[in-house]
Amino acid sequence: MKSFIAILSLAFASQAIAQTPSTAEAGSPSAPLIELLEQIRTQRAEEQKANAEREAEFLADMNRQAELLAQAKAELARQEKRSNDLRTAFDENEKTLANMETQLKMEMGNIGEIFGTVRQVSGDARAVFQNSLVSSQIPGRTEFVSNLAERKELPSIEELERLWYELFQEVVESGRVAKYETNVLTPNGEDQTQEVIRIGTFNAISEGKYLSFLSGENSLYEMARQPPSRYLDMANNFSATNKDYAPMIVDPSGGTILSSLTRAPDLKEKIQQGKLVGYVIIGIGVFGLIIAIIRFFMLTFSNFKIKSQLKSETPSENNALGRVMSVYKRYEESDIETLELKLDEAILKETPNFERGLPTIKILAAIAPLMGLLGTVIGMIQTFQDITLFGTGDPKIMAGGISQALMTTVLGLVVAIPLVLLHSVLSGKSDQIVQLLDERSAGLMAEQSEKHRK
Repeated sequence: MKSFIAILSLAFASQAIAQTPSTAEAGSPSAPLIELLEQIRTQRAEEQKANAEREAEFLADMNRQAELLAQAKAELARQEKRSNDLRTAFDENEKTLANMETQLKMEMGNIGEIFGTVRQVSGDARAVFQNSLVSSQIPGRTEFVSNLAERKELPSIEELERLWYELFQEVVESGRVAKYETNVLTPNGEDQTQEVIRIGTFNAISEGKYLSFLSGENSLYEMARQPPSRYLDMANNFSATNKDYAPMIVDPSGGTILSSLTRAPDLKEKIQQGKLVGYVIIGIGVFGLIIAIIRFFMLTFSNFKIKSQLKSETPSENNALGRVMSVYKRYEESDIETLELKLDEAILKETPNFERGLPTIKILAAIAPLMGLLGTVIGMIQTFQDITLFGTGDPKIMAGGISQALMTTVLGLVVAIPLVLLHSVLSGKSDQIVQLLDERSAGLMAEQSEKHRK
């Protein structure tokens, strides 16, 4: 569009040039063309000026682009150099990393074995600490070794040192008698703080009673049923002693044997196992023992009176020998045969007094083992009935009948043997007294016979 305007302007300008200034008038038709020409000149000048400015800006931009291009080339060269350096460093690091990985694998072999050993030892220590009485005095050990046994990372030096310390401490405490205060659970369910004496890792006592260890809670509780009295007396003496050494039982099983002692039936429970037959046998034994005691004192007292009568010539009616001598005095003037018969009669009258109760003791001594045999048969019948109903899978089912069978046998023998011995002793004392009466009667007869001869 601008080119068209320029061509048109040149055409009008050539026409205007052909006219002379003198012929040009202000009001002539060519005046606007002249003005247009002037405008075109002015506009052209402005355009040339603008073009010059644009050329200058372009040249300036071209120089600036050249500088930027130079800077970009320099940066590219620097980055390429850095890339080459990094590639060289990467290759060197790859070689170093490969060497270090090889060395790590070699070292990890030894460390892995050590770590496996640590985990195994920690697991074993956890089992020991959970069942150790020392944990009631030193808490927190089980949690530490449990964490160490389950960990997948390598333990630190401090943890390894602590593991060694805990193991060594367990060894030391197993040989110590320690006294400390801790919470003890009583049979009533109360948690009380008491002074506890720990004998190594074997036993623990408090206030003269044995304690048991609750592994899950790391706490102590008083056994609801204590061992027999001889063990309790030993615990009381050990608690009260001020000496360096004192006798005390130790349980190497950590409480298992002591618990077994508490579960063992006492005398009352053993008697209850005999049931009705057992009580009958005990009644027979008590009845026979009462008779034996009464007869023993009576025979002893009679023997004492007879020996006193031997020292006196005056007969007394408070003893058997005195009554026999009274018969002799009464029939002293009679013939020998009559006197002998009267003395024999007097001795026969006194003899039942000395033998009274002895047949009963003998019968009871014979009945007791028979009752024991009866209880044995009843117990075995009960056992076979249980086997018929429940089978032989659980021995505890048969234990009741077997216990009754054996306990009644034992009770029968325990009652019969002392009764037999007592019967023998009492029979000996009775025979001794009767023999003494016979000897004295024979002596009196001999004196009477000498008198008749004179």
